[in-house]
Amino acid sequence: MKEHSLTGYARLFRDDEIIVSKTDLKGRLTYCNDVFLKISDYSERDLLGKPHNIIRHPHMPRCIFRLLWSTIQNGDEIFAYVVNRSRNGDHYWVLAHITPDREGSGTILGYHSSRRSVRDSALAVIEPLYKSLLDTERQYSSPKDAMVASSQMLSDLLAAKGMNYDQFILSL
Repeated sequence: MKEHSLTGYARLFRDDEIIVSKTDLKGRLTYCNDVFLKISDYSERDLLGKPHNIIRHPHMPRCIFRLLWSTIQNGDEIFAYVVNRSRNGDHYWVLAHITPDREGSGTILGYHSSRRSVRDSALAVIEPLYKSLLDTERQYSSPKDAMVASSQMLSDLLAAKGMNYDQFILSL
């Protein structure tokens, strides 16, 4: 399962297609639909049991993943724009809706993610924001300090807009 360097090529999927995956509590993949397999260029055998971050793109700010994980681990849903990396180094943007997957008693068993294609108007806002967050993170040698700084930058932006994260994402 060799990973390739970044190609700079954006993969697209149709507006009527939905990428679906499920993970356990540790983020290991337990289910991937055919759209996921096609766009990521991995086989089901390559993915099941592996960490979902196998498709993590290096241009994705860590503070967004921190927010995402803290939200879903608290039992709440979240919408987030994410850039992922295909096996060959291509990338693809998604609008992810991630929810806890619960058993009948309410105990969280894992997480479910449905991802849709992204509008160009949303990317025009998200790409420069994520670049700024990533640039901030790269200024620090300590991952913890980097996360604190980029999280504060995101928090300041949201406060200036008078919105929480979900409101901001859904406004795009």
